[in-house]
Amino acid sequence: MPIYEYECKACGHRLEKLQKVSATPLTECPDCEKPELARLISAAGFRLAGGGWYETDFKSGDKKNLAGDSDKSAPSKESKATA
Repeated sequence: MPIYEYECKACGHRLEKLQKVSATPLTECPDCEKPELARLISAAGFRLAGGGWYETDFKSGDKKNLAGDSDKSAPSKESKATA
């Protein structure tokens, strides 16, 4: 479930709410109790960055590619010898 950020246009109160994507957006401010709450568009709370994290996660055996390999499409000489 995503975390949505809201801001009241009447009093400026800001809050975050964990809601389902299909949930109806909140409208009433919990601080001033006016129906002036608006959902904000905000950046994601995390960023996937860096080289190779996705190549090594959840792989095992001959399928594991390490960041910095010169030729990732061809199997290594060691794996050919053991096969």
